[in-house]
Amino acid sequence: MSWQRKLEKVLERYEELKRLLSDGEISAASPEFVKLSKEYADLTAIAEKIEENQKSVRNLAEAEAMLADTSLDTEMRAMAEEEMYALKELIPQQDHAIRVMLLPKDEADDRNAIIEFRAGAGGDEAALFAANLFRMYQRYAERQGWKFEILNYTDTGIGGLRDASAQINGKSVFAKLKFESGVHRVQRVPDTEANGRIHTSTATVAVLPEAEEVDIEILEKDLRIDVFRSGGPGGQSVNTTDSAVRITHIPSGLVVQQQDEKSQHKNKAKALRVLRARLYDQKLAAIDAARSADRRGQVGTGDRSERIRTFNYPQGRITDHRINLTLYKLDRVLEGELDELIEALIAEDQAAKLSNVDE
Repeated sequence: MSWQRKLEKVLERYEELKRLLSDGEISAASPEFVKLSKEYADLTAIAEKIEENQKSVRNLAEAEAMLADTSLDTEMRAMAEEEMYALKELIPQQDHAIRVMLLPKDEADDRNAIIEFRAGAGGDEAALFAANLFRMYQRYAERQGWKFEILNYTDTGIGGLRDASAQINGKSVFAKLKFESGVHRVQRVPDTEANGRIHTSTATVAVLPEAEEVDIEILEKDLRIDVFRSGGPGGQSVNTTDSAVRITHIPSGLVVQQQDEKSQHKNKAKALRVLRARLYDQKLAAIDAARSADRRGQVGTGDRSERIRTFNYPQGRITDHRINLTLYKLDRVLEGELDELIEALIAEDQAAKLSNVDE
């Protein structure tokens, strides 16, 4: 199918959806109406961009026709030339924007996300770095206008973080955070280092798309649920009742523990939310593995064992190893200014997808 024909089919479908939604034949309360409304909303911006592009192409043809007219006076010719050059620069930009908009979206892009943190190699310094990362993403969420709900936070008693998780709700959360999964490395001089030597530590971040019950069915018979007393550093509400919950999903071997709430019921609900997200993540990973050639670009696989980024404190530098991007604005990034990094990763992913489409 030619590119122009593909654009025509998008506009035809857009007009068809407009008619279906406005003629009253489909009940506004029906699931089909909701489904078609979402498709229409998704296509609206694309259709508008295509129509804008088509108008630019028509205007370019008119400008070139004017320039072919030998009777055109000098002033009009200059105006036509100016418009022609401007349109020749604009049209490829519009074409590229349309191609990006028409790229197939990942199934989970529109979902909220659960983000998990774990201290890695490096002892107390790794735990302190994990806490830095937690605050960094919390601030980024605030900048985006997202809701950041702490699900679990186990601290070390000295400001570090052993493990933590949070749910982030908002627009395009998973689409923006999905490349953050992996091993983050820090190079800095610990406060306790008397000789000023740089230590290297790591922390792991995992970003999971939120899953609904319709995505993943969890059977009660597949669960082993243990309750115990919250305790030790980190339980946000250490108490004397058996409110902490540990859920083991027997078929997968996944274990989720939750103790931050005083209510056993609330802890169980949070643990099930995290378990469902992890199972959904496994399901998506299996799908991705089946089409890995289409998914692996320079941004990497998102595997949690993959070292993705280095935070170098002495140089004020942050480097993303997947796209060879280095920024000397470490302090600002740690304050949640992640847009430049995240947009670069998204652009790289789009470029890889576009190259596959064009091949």
